[in-house]
Amino acid sequence: MDKRIISLLPSATEIIEVLGLIGSLVGRSHECDYPMEVGKLPICTIARLNSQKPSREIDSDVQSLLQSAVSIYELKTDVIEQLQPTHIVTQDQCDVCAVSFLDVERAVTSLISSQPQIISLQPNLLKEVWADIERVARILDVPCETTLQQLQARVQKIVSQTETLSEDNRPTVVALEWTEPLMGGGNWIPELIEMAGGKPLLGKKGEHSPYLTWDALSQADPEVIIIMPCGFDLERTRQESQVLMKHPNWSNLQAVKQGKVFITDGNAYFNRPGPRLVDSLEILAEILHPDSFNFGHQEKVWQLLG
Repeated sequence: MDKRIISLLPSATEIIEVLGLIGSLVGRSHECDYPMEVGKLPICTIARLNSQKPSREIDSDVQSLLQSAVSIYELKTDVIEQLQPTHIVTQDQCDVCAVSFLDVERAVTSLISSQPQIISLQPNLLKEVWADIERVARILDVPCETTLQQLQARVQKIVSQTETLSEDNRPTVVALEWTEPLMGGGNWIPELIEMAGGKPLLGKKGEHSPYLTWDALSQADPEVIIIMPCGFDLERTRQESQVLMKHPNWSNLQAVKQGKVFITDGNAYFNRPGPRLVDSLEILAEILHPDSFNFGHQEKVWQLLG
């Protein structure tokens, strides 16, 4: 039987692509935008949020929906039924990132006549991303060994250089995953910072991204700040960074004084637990140790905040 796959989150679409199965993808989420050819596929989800609002209003809307037990995203079950999928790839990690696993499970059980197999991803660390790629490949019956070896080789190329750095040559780093209110980078972000030769602050490996206070940021006083808001591209990140620059504590931070504040395309890279986390590691290595690493990402997907 031919595979008919629907992906309900961008990282899953990128896993499908790296496994060579993009031709079997018949539907996508409204946020799936890579590789470019998926743009022509039917959209199977709708957001109940207005992502054009300022950061504080988006966060407030998210909290209101979650507190009222209303999903942030809605499944277009009529579209999914028409597509007759054999497999749906979703996630069970973050109700802010994509349609909740329970919503997908309910829809498949009661509304989708093809009764597709649900593949649910839940990575919190890089090794769990590799495990997800392996599991998706196994379920969809395609090889993944070469793909994983190539990705892991790129990681090892960086780690083999950074693991010899002295403590003095490892800058302290705060990753900001939201600007108003402040949120630190969690899950795989602290791990990537360590691999890239930095010391992550205000975020713990394998744990969800924490809300931060300005006092906590001031006390941490990192040498480097990297801004990577969830769901925002480089230009939108630049816009949302203005609220940080207006805060009275901002100009007192060491990273600001030293000109070590960077903006990134968090949407395409850091926020997606898929194969492009390797690109994210390369970006961090370029930012933290520019004399040692140059992968050609500067200005394209990261810039100095001027």
